[in-house]
Amino acid sequence: MSIPATSIKILPGWQSSGPGHWQSLWEAQHGYQRVEQHDWMHPKRGDWCARLDEVVVDSTGPLVLVAHSLGCILTAWWARHSHHVGRVQGALLVAPGDVERPDLAAQITGWVPIAMQRLPFPSILVGSQDDPYCSAGRAKALADAWGSRWVDLGARGHINAESGLGDWPAGQALLAELTKVD
Repeated sequence: MSIPATSIKILPGWQSSGPGHWQSLWEAQHGYQRVEQHDWMHPKRGDWCARLDEVVVDSTGPLVLVAHSLGCILTAWWARHSHHVGRVQGALLVAPGDVERPDLAAQITGWVPIAMQRLPFPSILVGSQDDPYCSAGRAKALADAWGSRWVDLGARGHINAESGLGDWPAGQALLAELTKVD
């Protein structure tokens, strides 16, 4: 048995996820729900965390978070500060953006430092060997800090629409591991 599709929350990164992105395809095909942010172009960590907390509080039953890029960084920061982490059953974290890199920190301000504590729920972190926004070594270090199972996807860029994954069935298989209800 698995949780309902409406209990799977999509957390896109900076600029959201376009129509060809696997997150958008999953939302359209499976009925997962995107957590809409007020400003996708100028993300404010406090605003994004407050919005995620609001969605978690307003939801019923266990939730699974499906985060990409800045959404991964959001998940860790939210988990560090929220009183509602017990409602989350697990998180699929894909291609975290390393906002501590000077080039990214200049574009996405106010997200440093990255929360580096163990997450209070099971998680899987999927990284790429040639992600332009986070080295594989750094992604693995984030997985270790967050207590996430590390999955190396090989050379797949930022694991987005340009990666040619389509609706990414292998990602769905990873998600299924997190959505099982006893």
